[in-house]
Amino acid sequence: MIILELEHVSKSYNTKKIIDNISFSVDQGEIFGLLGPNGAGKTTTLRMMLDIIKPESGNIKVFGKDLDPNSKDRIGYLPEERGLYKKSKVIELLVYLAQLKGMTKTRAMENTVNLLQSVEMLEHKDKKIEELSKGMQQKIQFIATIIHGPDLIVVDEPFSGLDPVNTQIIKNILLEQKKGGKTIILSTHMMEQAEAMCDRILMINNGMVVLNGKVGDIKNEHRNNSIFLEFEGNLSSLEGLDQIEKIIRHGTYIEIFIKEGHDVQSLIEDIVTRVRILRLEQSTPSLNEIFIKIVKGVSS
Repeated sequence: MIILELEHVSKSYNTKKIIDNISFSVDQGEIFGLLGPNGAGKTTTLRMMLDIIKPESGNIKVFGKDLDPNSKDRIGYLPEERGLYKKSKVIELLVYLAQLKGMTKTRAMENTVNLLQSVEMLEHKDKKIEELSKGMQQKIQFIATIIHGPDLIVVDEPFSGLDPVNTQIIKNILLEQKKGGKTIILSTHMMEQAEAMCDRILMINNGMVVLNGKVGDIKNEHRNNSIFLEFEGNLSSLEGLDQIEKIIRHGTYIEIFIKEGHDVQSLIEDIVTRVRILRLEQSTPSLNEIFIKIVKGVSS
């Protein structure tokens, strides 16, 4: 089931095109990564999805229709710009926000206590927001995003300002939400988190789609025609092999680039007759490496 669909969506500010004819969809129960460098148009895209700003052209459907008040109550949104009522007590604020989304006070209180416990903040429930550290406030804002049990969770840079321990806590909660059938749109510049969590990603640069698909498929598509090799023996015994285009040293191992028209299997068969293999694996770039390559390629 498609939860969100954008068709040929564009947005300009003055004469500058911020989003240029973007189309994509998000399926129920997946974590969908919206990636791109600063200024690429990620936040503008999120705001159009949530009807905070209007596109100048194109169509956006959420839960199969135009966004209406009832549909908005089924969405939780964590904006990049954080903002909480500083003078309010933590537990009172969260219960109040849940009630705004249609929850009873009893259910809101129950959810608040459970979520505060899950992010290790229950002992701070009676403190005012202004008495909390920046990282603690971030966790409270995250709870406010999911307090009402939304079907669609949209988080913009959810790990910003968090230490590794709290990053893992938020990550685990998002993965639990996915297991419960929730749909998550994750906008982040932290490629290692996107790679670990997302089923599919969409990368935009200068307002245009430059990558769209499953993480594994994208990594395979951008894989170098090379292998990593750690071995015992003389490097010179490998340099004359016909299948090898070039060899690059990486500390304790080498990367062997294979000539066009040659396959990995035949190369390995020749290597084992010349050196003792300690470790061998096919080179697959990280999402971060692909991100840098795409952005540099598009902007050059």
